[in-house]
Amino acid sequence: MLNNSNKSSFMLVDGMALLFRAFYATGMTGQFMINSKGVPTNGVQGFLKHLLLAVDHFNPHHVAVCWDMGSKTFRTEMYQEYKGNRSAPPVEMIPQFDLAREAVEAFDIPSFGIEGFEADDCIGTIAKAHQSDYHMGVLTGDQDLLQLIDENISVILLKKGYGNYDIHNEETFFEWKGIKPDQMVDLKGLMGDSSDNYPGVKGIGEKTAIKLLQQYGSIEGILANLPMLTKTQRTKIESSLDMLHLSRQLASIKCDVPLQCNVEDARLQFDEEKVVHMLKQHELKSLYSRFK
Repeated sequence: MLNNSNKSSFMLVDGMALLFRAFYATGMTGQFMINSKGVPTNGVQGFLKHLLLAVDHFNPHHVAVCWDMGSKTFRTEMYQEYKGNRSAPPVEMIPQFDLAREAVEAFDIPSFGIEGFEADDCIGTIAKAHQSDYHMGVLTGDQDLLQLIDENISVILLKKGYGNYDIHNEETFFEWKGIKPDQMVDLKGLMGDSSDNYPGVKGIGEKTAIKLLQQYGSIEGILANLPMLTKTQRTKIESSLDMLHLSRQLASIKCDVPLQCNVEDARLQFDEEKVVHMLKQHELKSLYSRFK
């Protein structure tokens, strides 16, 4: 179970995070599992394995998957270099985007993705909209989503291999980082994010950023107390004020994107015959034994 309360559990899956993780787990050694139609399936098979093991482990009542819809979003409009350090996906990956969504559809699990927004924004919107009625669990490998943690929202971080998780709620997050989940956005604003390619305040790393947030609570609190900082810290922050505020905006997950999630559609129930047909059609052989 995702929680110890009487609320039903709802698992939101970061589709791209699971798919890329699964692809690179075998793709790095050239094991693309190409089917008889010439389509690589390694990412999809690993994605489904991650998804189904999590369903077995957490036993959610409802499941939905969220996807990115291309590389151009409102964040790239704000900052052209956002994620600009990422190369195009390998050619073996490209046909697996649609195949993964088709596989999810075979399980009658709804998918969400909106042009101009990231999967994180869809996850945040659904999680915040339904947290009063359900305990929301976010399955991902992306620590950016930790900012969503709330009384009824947990984040399940995938660890190495399959079926291994770090589960974070408000208490465990504070024990780990020493700050509250809603301070994550300010943390990213200060230290930046090399994987998303925005710098934050040059020369301020995670350790210093956490210490400042522990002392002053927020970016506003830090700016109000600049004279209390060391001369070096003050100089770094004062010379990067615009980028500090921009980085915080880029890090902040939007929880009000225009989507509606019908909870009843996300109830976990599927037709095994339909699933087996999909597995056989695409020769997803690593899943055969599960659905004999």
